[in-house]
Amino acid sequence: MGTRLRPLTCHLPKPMVPIFNKPVMEYGIDLLKEYGIDDIAVTLYYLPTMIMNHFGDGSSYNANIKYYIEEKPLGTGGSVKNAHEFLNSTFVVISGDAFTNIDLKKAYNFHKEKGSKATLVLKREPIPLEYGVVITDDNGKIIRFLEKPSWGEVFSDTINTGIYILEPEVLDYYKQGQNFDFSKDLFPRLLKDNIPMYGYITEEYWCDVGDLDTYIGTHIDILSDEKKHYLLGKPQSKGIWIGEGTVIEKDARIHPPVYIGRNSIIREGAVIEPYTVIGDYCAISEGTSIKRSVIWDKVNISKNCEIRRSVICNNVNISERSRMFEGVVVGSYSKIFSDTTVKPKIKIWPYKTIQENVTVKDNLIWEEKTSKKLFGYRNISGRFNVNLTPEIATRIGTAYASVIKPKGTYVVSSDEYNLSKSIKNSIISGILSTGSQVIDIKNSTIPICRFGVKHFKADGGIHISTDNLYEDMLHIEFINKEGANIDKNTERKIENSFTIEDFKRCSGNEIKDVVNTYNFSSIYIKEGVEKLKNINEIRNKKPKLIIASPSKNISNLAERYLKDIGCQVKIVEYNREMEVESFQNIIFEETGDLGIVYSGNGEKIVVMDSTNVIHDEKYYLLSLLIGFKSGEMKEAVVPYNFPRIVEKIIYEYEGSTIYSKSNISDVIQEIVNRNIDFQYTLNFDGIWASGKIIDYLIGNNTTLTRIVEELPQYFYMKREIPCKWDDKGNIIRRLTENRQEGIELKEGVRFIDDGGWALIIPDEEKPVFNLYIEGYNEEYAEELCTLYDEKIKNLMKS
Repeated sequence: MGTRLRPLTCHLPKPMVPIFNKPVMEYGIDLLKEYGIDDIAVTLYYLPTMIMNHFGDGSSYNANIKYYIEEKPLGTGGSVKNAHEFLNSTFVVISGDAFTNIDLKKAYNFHKEKGSKATLVLKREPIPLEYGVVITDDNGKIIRFLEKPSWGEVFSDTINTGIYILEPEVLDYYKQGQNFDFSKDLFPRLLKDNIPMYGYITEEYWCDVGDLDTYIGTHIDILSDEKKHYLLGKPQSKGIWIGEGTVIEKDARIHPPVYIGRNSIIREGAVIEPYTVIGDYCAISEGTSIKRSVIWDKVNISKNCEIRRSVICNNVNISERSRMFEGVVVGSYSKIFSDTTVKPKIKIWPYKTIQENVTVKDNLIWEEKTSKKLFGYRNISGRFNVNLTPEIATRIGTAYASVIKPKGTYVVSSDEYNLSKSIKNSIISGILSTGSQVIDIKNSTIPICRFGVKHFKADGGIHISTDNLYEDMLHIEFINKEGANIDKNTERKIENSFTIEDFKRCSGNEIKDVVNTYNFSSIYIKEGVEKLKNINEIRNKKPKLIIASPSKNISNLAERYLKDIGCQVKIVEYNREMEVESFQNIIFEETGDLGIVYSGNGEKIVVMDSTNVIHDEKYYLLSLLIGFKSGEMKEAVVPYNFPRIVEKIIYEYEGSTIYSKSNISDVIQEIVNRNIDFQYTLNFDGIWASGKIIDYLIGNNTTLTRIVEELPQYFYMKREIPCKWDDKGNIIRRLTENRQEGIELKEGVRFIDDGGWALIIPDEEKPVFNLYIEGYNEEYAEELCTLYDEKIKNLMKS
């Protein structure tokens, strides 16, 4: 269906999208014919008649083409199984949307020499996130699959091209009509059953025309590489291809490389600049300049227009003095009247009319971050009225509710800042447009929003906050019905819905009132008080606490909660330049029992007294120690990048360790799934966590210092190593090529020896590698850190 290519594919199946003026699928048929493959089966589901009408029975291609249409989607494997009568010997599977000149004979010979039952054609890809990653041993045998991995799961840069050479019996695992995918279902089963399966790495050109950047980039790749010019036929002159019947008038300027189709006319004074492709039956008028753009068939561009790195689909009419800037796509049968400016990255859907003297900057827009992803490490972030406008926020709300559950119930909250409230109101409008119910719990924290989702038995929640460090920066956090952050798969679905505007809208009379819940924090505080076991002892002892937070809202909430449980509380104004020693001096001067600094989102805390400062990994260890000592925990979820010294604590109390991926959504979801309420509270709800720590200290007549003395000594280091985005996959693959003992590939690459370990994980949002080190002593930890820092830098140099 080519959803990421819309509006190119609004009325066109993806294999029919043209590359150099002929459908991409046609190149696949030409490739098969080149290697003597005449019998071709085409599996169809979306707009099948367009493909059948174009290719017919295959006779015009000197091939025999049969069609197998699915009544419902059967997946990549199920669609091939649907053509089972066609499959009586070794066969090739090639995607209808793949543009490639792979040597099929070499791949076939490799398949036979290895005695393989399933051979996957692989390709090295610098940024492999949108593909299936395949890991092979030195002999080419496949040992592992990862479908659309995160950076932490990228163990190689060899990706699955979707081209396979298979023996018919591998499909015997499934029946005709069953829905299954090759990469998600069949291949993992073959791997498990030890069926011979190999990866053939091709050096030839291959491109999955997945999105609009790739679409234009493919044309530029072919035009810029003389070795690939054979794909375009014979040029009229060096770097210029002109189809039969095309007229280039005198004084029209053509700057190679340029490809122009049949029966088009380029008027005098027109300028066709490098890397431009123009289709059949087009007219380009005087004074118009086109550069790095792809123009489809029957497009009329009037005088003095400017087209820059844009895609103009079939039957579009652009009037004089109009301008299209980088990333613009104009859908088929659209009309752009004179003196129109279309701003960069605007997408105009088919059959639209843009009146004259208009600047198009917000109609059918897909705003995108530089990473091409809506979601970052754990949320959506952006600058207010720059790349996170009220209009975009409305679409985000609509996409979220459309994916999770139209006509569902959602809890929405924000912090105290007006920026956050503005975006919150826009998100609420989007959610309401799906017929859903919204419960607005007003000024809150992310832990209160999670609590609210479970309290109201809602289908999900959204919390909006303003960054405490960067002006105008906002964060939008998404919660599932269990109170955990949504997973990566749900993020992708929301991203896809947002991109193509695949929204579930309701009628006007289905719009519901917003349920405004004021002082919901009182319910949250009451629940937090009831979780404590030693409330009477706390109220008798009246411990004195010094607290601070970047958020005044959180400071005030914490004060209310701590006073409710019987503490004396002094709020210190937060200052990001404030030294730890200064805060400890205040504790000492005020004769405080404990100091607590709450994070800006209310999730994390730093606990201190006049001699100890407990934060980050040390706080996590402290929280688990308290959990096991108190009997509240029997097992603990530990992020994969965490110091393994934690196992000493858990072993001592006869508990069990569950390692999860390091990102917050996986950690919280695992904790929620296992109902480890105590761990969730201490690690992801700062206000309740402070109450639990005080409850433990008072109940056991102990102090923070005594507890800290029980923590084992450890030597743990973290470092960021800058790199180029395009180098990440290559370096990870090279790190894993020598698969000696002591390498673990669960998240990133972990090297283990008797004295410690080093973990290398590519960052999700930044062009860096994250390096985590633990050693048996400080000297060895530093030695490991230097070793792997230099190792990565040397790989980048080479």
